[in-house]
Amino acid sequence: MKRLLLSALGWAILQPASAQDSTDIKGTLTVSGYAEAYYNYDFNRPLNNTTPGFLYNFNRAGEVNLNLGFIKAGYTAGRLRGNLALAAGTYVNANYAAEPGVLKNVFEANVGVKVSRNANLWIDAGIMPSHIGFESAIGKDNWALTRSLSAENTPYYESGVKLGYTSKDDKLYLAAMYLNGWQRIQRVDGNSTPGFGTQVTYKPASSVTLNYSTFAGNDKPDSTRLMRYYHNIYGIFQLTEKLGLTAGFDYGMEQKHKGSSDYNNWLVPVLIARYTPAPKLHIALRGEYFQDKNGVIIGTGTANGFKTFGYSANVDYAVFPGVLCRVEARNLSSRDRIFTQRTDQDLSKNNFFLTTSLSVAF
Repeated sequence: MKRLLLSALGWAILQPASAQDSTDIKGTLTVSGYAEAYYNYDFNRPLNNTTPGFLYNFNRAGEVNLNLGFIKAGYTAGRLRGNLALAAGTYVNANYAAEPGVLKNVFEANVGVKVSRNANLWIDAGIMPSHIGFESAIGKDNWALTRSLSAENTPYYESGVKLGYTSKDDKLYLAAMYLNGWQRIQRVDGNSTPGFGTQVTYKPASSVTLNYSTFAGNDKPDSTRLMRYYHNIYGIFQLTEKLGLTAGFDYGMEQKHKGSSDYNNWLVPVLIARYTPAPKLHIALRGEYFQDKNGVIIGTGTANGFKTFGYSANVDYAVFPGVLCRVEARNLSSRDRIFTQRTDQDLSKNNFFLTTSLSVAF
């Protein structure tokens, strides 16, 4: 797979440009930006002012802060394209903690080459948004203010090479990836095994999007290699002009021991309904469940592991074009006592949050 992608990339670069490509090589440079400030009140009032460790967005409690701010430059020229975005915020601090040096602030950095003059077939390489999930790090693009448990505990970004194809009618998208790991820019020390990903997105109508994404790989040193296999399935349905529904189901497996044929597994269903009573006003309700008994993704050290239901409701109002104000109430309820509290020594089974944000995009 790696040789195929690199050979195709080299072939495309070395091909002489046609007359049309020569005209397009002048290219277009676009600059965009995004910033989302927030205040998150955690009713458990943790002493370290940080929400539970499995939440990576809006994770500072009781203070006004920046979740994500970035500036992005995008360049297109015929059969070439590229993106570079630098970012800061508490989202960056939480999600890029394992990355070294200046890589912690690289939100996106990739180049792409169209390898066919007739088909919409591209090879992109570098740091890219994840191919898993229907939610992204950019808040305004999501129906709910906070991210679902499935989004928070799957990759937001990935680094590697992607071969992607889009059909002429834009209804079908197919992609295969060679990756450095599970949300990794730099591969784990001692790891010599790549990760692989696939994605199939089908839009039979303008109101329906169906997606199936996978990941396969080991995200640990070779000495403790544990193969992980992940499946991400979702559908987005615009049922009426005002009512939309998103349904997702994730299922993961990871070896219990190196070389083992036994696997620990986890599953995550989620359902989000969004109602738009007016063009500038959106209301969304979310229900979700995360079951990870053996603590592959979220370790608790408790008898039942991480078995948590979540419910949320949010209201969004577009103040001006590009300016969005949002308020959300969210509750997480776990089978075991896993949530810390400020005053009580005992842990709690519940955690309630009230979050508001103001974002600007240009």
